[in-house]
Parts: sequence; C-alpha cells; structure tokens
Amino acid sequence: MAIFKRARRFLTRARFVFFLAAFVLISGCARHEPPADITIINQAEPETLDPALLTGIPEMRIDVGLFEGLARLDPKTARPIPGLAESWEISSDGKIYTFHLRTNLVWSTGEPIRADDVVYSWIRALNPATASDYAGQLYYLKNGEDFNAGKIKDVALVGIHALDPFTVRVELKNPTAFFLDVCTLAVTYVVPRQTIEKYGDRWLMARPLPASGPYELAYWRLNDKVRLIKNPRYWDAAHTQSDIIDILPIGSPSTAFDLYEQGAVDIIWDKEVVPAELLDILRKRPDVHPFNYLATYWVSFNVTRKPFDNPLVRKALALAVDRERIVKKVMRGGERPISHLVPDGTANYTSPPGLDYNPALAKKLLAEAGYPGGRGFPRFEYIFNAPAGGGDKVHEDIAIELQQMWHDTLGINMDLRQVEWKVWLSETAHLDYDVGRGDWIGDYDDANTFLDLFLSNSGNNRTGWKNARYDELVNEANAQTDLKKREGLFQQAEGILIQDELPIIPLYIYAGINYYHTNITGIYQNILDDHPLNYIRKIKSR
Repeated sequence: MAIFKRARRFLTRARFVFFLAAFVLISGCARHEPPADITIINQAEPETLDPALLTGIPEMRIDVGLFEGLARLDPKTARPIPGLAESWEISSDGKIYTFHLRTNLVWSTGEPIRADDVVYSWIRALNPATASDYAGQLYYLKNGEDFNAGKIKDVALVGIHALDPFTVRVELKNPTAFFLDVCTLAVTYVVPRQTIEKYGDRWLMARPLPASGPYELAYWRLNDKVRLIKNPRYWDAAHTQSDIIDILPIGSPSTAFDLYEQGAVDIIWDKEVVPAELLDILRKRPDVHPFNYLATYWVSFNVTRKPFDNPLVRKALALAVDRERIVKKVMRGGERPISHLVPDGTANYTSPPGLDYNPALAKKLLAEAGYPGGRGFPRFEYIFNAPAGGGDKVHEDIAIELQQMWHDTLGINMDLRQVEWKVWLSETAHLDYDVGRGDWIGDYDDANTFLDLFLSNSGNNRTGWKNARYDELVNEANAQTDLKKREGLFQQAEGILIQDELPIIPLYIYAGINYYHTNITGIYQNILDDHPLNYIRKIKSR
C-alpha cells in the first residue's frame, strides 16, 4: 500500500481528469452492451487486421484471436503446437511437410474449413497483388519467391497443395529448421476466401466476419476499442476462457496507468505505456511481470538518400553513439546496450561484435567522407512514432539524445519529426525518411528472424539497403542442417551488416514487462511476449 501511495503522488489532477473522461467513454458504451471479461491496453490503433498485410505487434496481438494457422504457439514455451492441423509428418530429407487438418473445423459463420482454404490463404499472401510485407516468410516454399516476384504465374508450381479435403502437402526449397515456427505466423493464418472474393479489399468490414480462430470481431471502433467475442464454433471453444475481450488503443502512459490503477483495465502489455518515472517503484510490485525479450531496438538509415548512401557516414554516426548513456538515462528498465543485431541468448547463435562508441574514429571517418567537423553536412530529419494519445516519450527521448550526441561529436544538425503509428509504418516502408527509429521482436527463437529482415527482397527491410553477398550467406545458412556451419554463415552475414555496411545502428536489447492484476490467469512470460487471448481469464472475486 505504501508503494501505491507513493506512486499516486506522481499523478496530477490533469491526469485524473483525463482518466475520468476515458472512464466515462467506456462506461457510456457499457450501458448499451455487456461488459468485457478482460480489457487490455494495446498501445496503438491497428493499421489493419488482414493477416497477410499486418506487420506490427499491436495488430498481431488482435489477429491471433481472430484467425489461426496450421500451428499455433504454446503460451508457456512459445514453441509450435498443433492448431488447425492436428498432426503432421516431416520427410526424412526435411523438405516435405504433410499436415492433417482437424475434421471438425468450421468458420464462425458455419461453413467448413478445408485444405483448399489453407492453400488459398498462403497463395494469397504470396500473390504480388496482395503486396504482403511478410510474404518473404513463405519463400521457403518451392517456387514461393519466384511466384511472389512474378517470375512464374502457375500456382500449381508453388510448393503447397491440397491432397484431399483434410490434407495439405508443403514442399520446401531446402530443409528449414524453423518452418513449423513459420506456420504459426499471421501471414499463414487461414482467411475466408468466400468473403474476400465477395468484398475485395473491404472484406474486413463484412458482418458477420468469418473467423477461423477462437474469437469473432464484434466491432472495431476507431480511437475507442476492438471488441472480440467468443467463437462458439472454434474447434477448441470448450477451452476458450473469456467470452468478451476489449482491446483499447491507448498510448498515453498517464491515461493507461490511471485506467489500470482504477481497475477499468486488466492488462497493459507494454512497458512504454506506463510513466517512465514510475518504473523503479513499479518493478517491485506483484502485478509487474518482467521477462527476457527476444527484441532489438536500432536506428535505421534510408541508404537511398544522400549522404546516408555512404557507408563511411553511417559508420561515423554509429561510432558517435553512446549506448550506455541512452540505456541509463532514458530507459531505466533493465535494457542491455548492444552493437549487434541478434539478441544475446538466441538459440544456437552468438553474434559477432559491432562498432562500439569511439568519438575520435567517428570524427575521422566523417572527415574521410568529405565532412570534416560536420562542415557541409546537410541538415536531416529523424522520424519516430508516438502511439495513440501522444504520451509515449521513449522514442522522442532517444531521438533527443542522438541529436545531442551527433551535434556535439560530429558537428551535424538533425531535426526531429514525431508521427502517428500508421504514418510511421507507411513512411518507413516507402523509404520516405532520412533516419529513424526501428525495432524488431523475434517471430521465433532463431537468428534468421532478425537476419532475414535485411535481405534485398524482404518486405520488412525499411532501409533500402541491398547486398548480394549478405543475401547469399543468409540463404546458404538456411539451407544448412549442420548448426555450427549455419551459425558461421550467419555470423559472416551479420558482420557485413553491423561492421562493414551499417544500414542500422543497433542500440539495445529490450527488457520486457507486462502489467496485469493478480486475479488474471493464463499469461505466461516467454521470450516472444506472445500471449494467446483464448488462454486468458479473470478470476472472479467471491
């Protein structure tokens, strides 16, 4: 109780008024609809709920409730377990996967889910007309990459086929150790062909919206919430723990924390949606749950724009960054500074060292690039996002530190530009920026989930950087079955990225924290921060 009182002193009257306004909004809605069993603060307004198009964590957290793939993640271990497929076999050469669907699968609207629906969903994600940033995850299929690139048109040549209504056969280019992990990703979720073909790009607005997962979409009200309701036709509906889940896009730490403290919400997924000045106090509370996180934060360069097309410039800026200062001054949550990309502790992999803080060498390289003392270096812009509400200052505070370091060490000037989440996603994807913040949370526990981001053909490569040797090494590593040889090839590739070319400057490994009340069960801390919604429930007080 003493800790609570001390924390509350940080909350101003203005924050309390903000809370009342938000609470009235939620209460007003509740008069016309049943209350949620679980209410979650999810930081940002979703960009989309189309599994083939989403790229952000806020979207994925919702979609895992609406749609499902052949496999899903175990909530405790974050390892693949059966989903729509009840079992599978893998050929002795590791290239053929035969999935057997459950025979009781139906859409939430009652129509059967069959093997053809799986094939349709994967081919749709690979279709170049869909423009899926995650299509690269299906390049492991035979001819998957060529189909996505438009080099072949015949769908029959792609390595996925329905052998019968309940059997899907997948053929890979090479053995891929983490392919079952790929089968848990949103890009592989089974989506309703009948609805998509009827409504086209507006298919998500169909009501009722057919769902293959444990929940249905009741509604999505912009700047209010996404409401999910239990799908009684889901194959495992008997074990879906909560009937109604509300997901709120609140990015203001003061508002989020107030709502949480008052019991209006049950869960805050992200550490960034809590006032940073309270972290030292809150970390001691029983409702604060830390975990090791497979996630890295970095600075991205748009290498298609001058002067950032010059590796010497990028190296100079990297060498002028004091990561320890950023972690200690801004973060204060247990983050670890790093000069490499792949987080420490990733399975079967250790990164090579990157470029550490060296102001003298930074000045030397910038002079070699033609900008001694920063003279002649153009003023440039740093883009970062703030979630809904504009209250998350972490990205801004990091940007301010970088701005000061680069000015003081190199004599160059940088302007800051804060944009909304959707704008940040769009502008970085279209390379409409100079320098900006970037990060990645691993999709699975393997170095490839980070290293394949920077392949020349990756839809998630937001730097414009391309390197044929890097591509060759990553692809060769993924064809290897010998773990040591695979690690060596990956290390060579990462060396190109963090020692030679520097399209990014790695800053730190995330430290994860979830906030949820002690009456919430079904959440387990894991390195992917993945928490399937159907496992979560609130224990009712007697």
